[in-house]
Amino acid sequence: MTVLTTDRPSSVFKGYLARRALAPLVAALRLLCIPGCGGGSDAPSGGDAPSGGDASSTAVRDTRGPDGSAGPEEAASPGAADSVADAPTIPEIADAADASSDTGAVDAATGIQGPETFHGVNWADARDNFVNGLLQLSGLDTTADTYATVQAKTTQIVSQFRTKLGANTIRIPINEPTVAGAWWSAYKAVIDTATAQGVKVMIAYWAYHNGKPDDEAAFKAMWQTVVSAYATNDLVYFDIHNEPYGYGSSWNDEAAKWLGYFPSLPKGRVIVAGTGYDDNVTTVGGDTRFAGYPLEFHIYGFQHTTWTTQKQWTDAFNAAIGSSASRTIVGEWGDTMNTGTDYDTDASDGNNALSYVITMASYIRGKGMGSCYWPGLRNGDGYSMTKLATSGTTLTLSVVNASGLDRLRWAWNL
Repeated sequence: MTVLTTDRPSSVFKGYLARRALAPLVAALRLLCIPGCGGGSDAPSGGDAPSGGDASSTAVRDTRGPDGSAGPEEAASPGAADSVADAPTIPEIADAADASSDTGAVDAATGIQGPETFHGVNWADARDNFVNGLLQLSGLDTTADTYATVQAKTTQIVSQFRTKLGANTIRIPINEPTVAGAWWSAYKAVIDTATAQGVKVMIAYWAYHNGKPDDEAAFKAMWQTVVSAYATNDLVYFDIHNEPYGYGSSWNDEAAKWLGYFPSLPKGRVIVAGTGYDDNVTTVGGDTRFAGYPLEFHIYGFQHTTWTTQKQWTDAFNAAIGSSASRTIVGEWGDTMNTGTDYDTDASDGNNALSYVITMASYIRGKGMGSCYWPGLRNGDGYSMTKLATSGTTLTLSVVNASGLDRLRWAWNL
């Protein structure tokens, strides 16, 4: 049984932060050590020094409602370091699985990486992904971009997700117009470029309203196009439906119908959403039709603003995930990053955002789960872990809140 430690700050987490704080000094000592100064095996080791930078900005906090709508409010960002040094290996919480390797937990028979290996971020449309039209990931331009320009932009953005955050996975949206039209030819460059870097891609369907597609035939045709293009790429994962609340109690049957459309796809590459707003996986987890399939869970602090203790959150996670933690990806979780909140603070109980983020990160780590932060990049979203700056063809990401990144990397066991 996994014993989950969420007390803040735990001695393990304190040690983790201390080692990361020492990483720049260790890196500097390595630079000062000339050949012959101490011998190869005696040379000091440590992570790379963090780069400097200023993420000061005015951003819009996205208080995302359950229907996907956003109620923005202006909030000043305090600024943060552009990146954080790689930390040494940290002791695992209790007996949780070791998810520190990008290539760990691979099914030897298929080469497919398991849910626990997902260190992901959502790359989202500035309008949110509930769009009745072409989806335009932040930094892309549906009116001007070609395959080549999307490829160039994706190369830069995904490379920085990897180096500045430690991500090995991105989650991106699709919808019927995006796949059915000419934009799909260019949009595919996101998937092709990311997987060429060895990054896993979760392709997720977003219904723009009502929590379900308007036309089942168009929904099926969209997925046929996508699956046909990527059925043989083991770094591509098919996330059937984001937050399928429109189906109510019939979601299990709809998901099973989708599996019937594509019976030859490996189970490990098809992700079955939890019921409602992806907020409970016990029903799908207990359905034998989904045995062996990864599941997906979403939860946010704003959905439960009266919850302010780690125990409340832990109890809620346990109830919503049940015995399915080992095959569940937390596909969306996140909170405000641009208001100066210190997620490394000793205090947590009594504050909704702190208790939620701290408990969620420790729960993911303690259970050895995979996760995708919402969002890694979304222009104008106060939850965004990075901010995008554009200069000509150069795209630069800066980390908005270093303590938020601490928690994300803690969740990933990095």
